[in-house]
Amino acid sequence: MPKIQRMPAAECLECGNPRPLMGSCAHCGSTDSPRPLTDTLTLNLESGGPTAEEALERLTQHVRAASEAGIRALIVIHGYGSSGSGGKIKWVVRDALENNYFSDRVDEYYFGEDLAFGSSSYQTVVKRRSSLKPHLSQFKIGNAGMTVLLMH
Repeated sequence: MPKIQRMPAAECLECGNPRPLMGSCAHCGSTDSPRPLTDTLTLNLESGGPTAEEALERLTQHVRAASEAGIRALIVIHGYGSSGSGGKIKWVVRDALENNYFSDRVDEYYFGEDLAFGSSSYQTVVKRRSSLKPHLSQFKIGNAGMTVLLMH
């Protein structure tokens, strides 16, 4: 299972040590939901070369864990695909979101190509989750290889 981000995403409530958002604490074995160290996480679904179905399952697990830990925004990197029209992972993520697959945990979602710096979507996202500004300001013309999820 790939990590959501390079630095520990959370802190164990039992022993206080850094730990991943998912799984158990390596120090004390606690499986309780940890305390997040940030309100925005990045998940790279392309890591490890999964199939579209495996990537969707990975996303489902991470959305659940992020929601339970109180994460407010999840930046999902799914890639754009080498064909020029979008890859299978991108389309399975998009389909799941458009069909309300995560509606119990995700308030809103924004496709990267709609988040060009200064656009109305960019302004809306930054207004709702100011912690996303450093993550999004690098995309001057948007980024079709990512999607931003705003959690409940």
